Amino acid sequence: MESQKVESRKVIKLSICIVTLNAERVIQNCLDSIPSALGDFPFEIIIVDNASKDGTISLIQNHHLDIKLIQNKKNDGYTTPMNQALQWAKGDYLLQLNPDVVLSKGVLDGLINYAENNVKIGLCEPKVCHEDGSFQKSTRRGLARPWAVFTYFTGLNRLFPNDARFTEYQLNHLDENKIHQVHGISGTCMLTKRAVFDEIGYLDERFFAYQEDSDFCIRAEKAGWEIHYNPNFFVTHFTGQGGSDSVSFLANFEWHRSYYRYYRKHFSQDYFSGFNAFYYSLMMLKCVFSAIKLSIIKS
Repeated sequence: MESQKVESRKVIKLSICIVTLNAERVIQNCLDSIPSALGDFPFEIIIVDNASKDGTISLIQNHHLDIKLIQNKKNDGYTTPMNQALQWAKGDYLLQLNPDVVLSKGVLDGLINYAENNVKIGLCEPKVCHEDGSFQKSTRRGLARPWAVFTYFTGLNRLFPNDARFTEYQLNHLDENKIHQVHGISGTCMLTKRAVFDEIGYLDERFFAYQEDSDFCIRAEKAGWEIHYNPNFFVTHFTGQGGSDSVSFLANFEWHRSYYRYYRKHFSQDYFSGFNAFYYSLMMLKCVFSAIKLSIIKS
């Protein structure tokens, strides 16, 4: 029985895993872009829906692609449903993909071939572009330690874009058109070898949504895997049109709570307690300020 499971797993080269929440506006374009992004290797698509209230479900069910659809009865965030998809997946490579992403021609074929030519690569991501074609800087990351966060939110990274001392958060000093080994990439379009999951496990479900990708990257790097950003291939991310936009206040709260947990897990032990208390206070104030800003925008 076990040998049959291993054989069936090797038939599929790539498992594309997507989490949806009220994604009717964007999921059609995402799914339509998948065939041209692939080579001839076998693939599967697994979508986990978080109780969408729009036409997401019917759109997926009526799509011409063969899709495994899992319907949750409530909004379980991002990490838990993504783990549902990843644990169901049978591919040698697993792709975490946002529903508001449109893949370019050959991007997945290219990334897989790139990863297969380097046994040390565990995760890689293409260049992620905004709708206007500009680079989405938040998808290529360093380590979000306090200094990196401070330089980002105070704008020092923009004042000194070529100085690595001020650009660790988004690695602005690196040429966006060259391949780089980095500390982190986003779950927007994250390709991962199955061997990485076999070694370090799946996403940490203590992160309801956000920072689960940064946490996973740190764990993978500590286990000896390399993380690569490869701009030879690209995708377009229609930011703000996915599920989080439909629950913006919850998204704001969860982003800050997840960063708090991420910091506590990976960095807090490197700083004394007084600094940590001060830093946590700043996080809380920023969360409140962001909520107020959202209220003004939506009023």
